[in-house]
Amino acid sequence: MAKVLVVTSGKGGVGKTTSTAALGAALAQTGQNVAVVDFDVGLRNLDLVMGAERRVVYDLINVTQGDAKLSQALIRDKRIDTLHLLPASQTRDKDALTEEGVAKVMEELRAKFDWVICDSPAGIERGAWLAMRHADVAVVVTNPEVSSVRDSDRIIGLLDSKTLKAERGERMDKHLLLTRYETGRAERGEMLKVDDVLEILSIPLLGIIPESEEVLRASNLGTPVTLSNPNSAPAKAYADAAKRLMGESVTMMVPQNKRSFFGMLFGRKAA
Repeated sequence: MAKVLVVTSGKGGVGKTTSTAALGAALAQTGQNVAVVDFDVGLRNLDLVMGAERRVVYDLINVTQGDAKLSQALIRDKRIDTLHLLPASQTRDKDALTEEGVAKVMEELRAKFDWVICDSPAGIERGAWLAMRHADVAVVVTNPEVSSVRDSDRIIGLLDSKTLKAERGERMDKHLLLTRYETGRAERGEMLKVDDVLEILSIPLLGIIPESEEVLRASNLGTPVTLSNPNSAPAKAYADAAKRLMGESVTMMVPQNKRSFFGMLFGRKAA
């Protein structure tokens, strides 16, 4: 049975879709059977980042409403056999997603894969709630800025109250993924430092993704950054984050500056 992971945040533009693709590819590279699911109905982008936009025939809405089988809608990645995409609809409204339909699809996905990674739309509306509803673990993506961190704090509250695990009285495992981080700017007080974000959100740190043009380049190429340039700083950070998700203890590194790989050791281990 798969472990269901939701990649979420309160604020848009923090890198959820990029992170979903990168983490999914990194996990698949280790031999895990992975499905990434786009829950952003109407604003479909995960297929673009995965380079599969021309291969979409059926989507999540089609499967939830019984118009297509899951096997018909899943798109196998051409680069990694163990990586699959279930795209969102670009023409339907979020209200087309029903709780019953999503539950059925998630049950099928759990039976087929080791990991199911749900790319949540931003905010706290219905689409985000359905994306996190069946999750076993959450990755909260945030930028080191006050508004992003504040919105992430709101999302953490929803994860602790609106998921099936929460309703059963079970603990939701939550991890922080800090994106677009620049040590120099943090030291100058132009963005929050890692410790500041951790103090506010109080969840374990999964990874620190440095600000890098390589991430944008990979997205424009339609390739997860972990595949387009595995030796780049963001690719290594995502690969380490994937290892931590699988339970490995990997030393956390803080990017020294925008162009460097990783600088000084940050004295934390993954939770």
